[in-house]
Amino acid sequence: MDEAWTEEIGKEDAGELMERELQIWSLFPEMRGQKLSRDVRLEPVLDLELCEGIPVLRFPGLSQCDFIEHLITTRAGGVSTGMFSTMNFTRSLGDDPENVKENYRRVAKAMHCRYGDMVGTRQTHTTNIRRVTAKDKGNGIALRDAYHDVDGLVTNVPGIALACYGADCVPLLFVDTWGHAIGVAHSGWRGTAGNMAGKMVRRMEEEFGTDPADLRVAIGPSICQSCYEVDQNVADVFLELLGDCREELEAVRRTRRYRMMRENGLRKPVEPGKEAGKYQLDLWLVNWILLIRAGVSPEQVEVTDLCTCHNPGILFSHRASKGKRGGFGAFLKIREGV
Repeated sequence: MDEAWTEEIGKEDAGELMERELQIWSLFPEMRGQKLSRDVRLEPVLDLELCEGIPVLRFPGLSQCDFIEHLITTRAGGVSTGMFSTMNFTRSLGDDPENVKENYRRVAKAMHCRYGDMVGTRQTHTTNIRRVTAKDKGNGIALRDAYHDVDGLVTNVPGIALACYGADCVPLLFVDTWGHAIGVAHSGWRGTAGNMAGKMVRRMEEEFGTDPADLRVAIGPSICQSCYEVDQNVADVFLELLGDCREELEAVRRTRRYRMMRENGLRKPVEPGKEAGKYQLDLWLVNWILLIRAGVSPEQVEVTDLCTCHNPGILFSHRASKGKRGGFGAFLKIREGV
């Protein structure tokens, strides 16, 4: 257990959290000995829970929204084998389609929905967004007619579970607490550079009359700044995108969720790397800034404390595995009858 992180949250709370995690992992032979490596800069954010026999991650703030259900899968609880072990949702890298189908069925049970009511996309690093209606049930999951070149989904239809996938890229979850609409998005560096976060907010405004002030947004497990080295050309894209972001950084600094442990305070979203021409990119912070610019309250944004690259035994990571991996899923739905 990281000593700095333990000091931040208190030894008693850290011990209880670790004990609960170990109890859950002990139920899955392939996960024994695993432990979550959490970002010491942040309060403990994601809760690890056991739901219908599978370990899932949940954001406490989203869990307070009683009209929705959400979860993020780990690598445990599924039936896939080899580099896809065991809860994989990526069909395009060679996993047995029947195993992927069974993994979806298990998540459907945990989400309290039917397998045929889940909707996913074939993600291609775009900022294209599609509104999902009742006629779209099953698309991309029970039905193989996946949306092509779509990386964001929005809906206000109860009972439909929206899905997005990750293995270092950022999953984004959106909940309109007043208008009862939801959205999920896949945002890697290209999607983030294209302002997927802001475009999701605008699309929900257009489709459902969502007020950004009513949104709760979660930035899910993905690669952290210390692990994400990029070249000069990518760094330049983000430096141009962000411009002078001191106002947004100050808004982030004031939130109770972002407690830095460095004497020089909040670090920048693009920092110099270890070698000339290399930079460290913070996709979590960039997306937070873009959400603030779109009108979302900084206090209404929950930011992951789990880096995929630091946790390759628990979450799929493209970079840590050098491409030999599956993909985890983030799922969100509006409850029926609420």
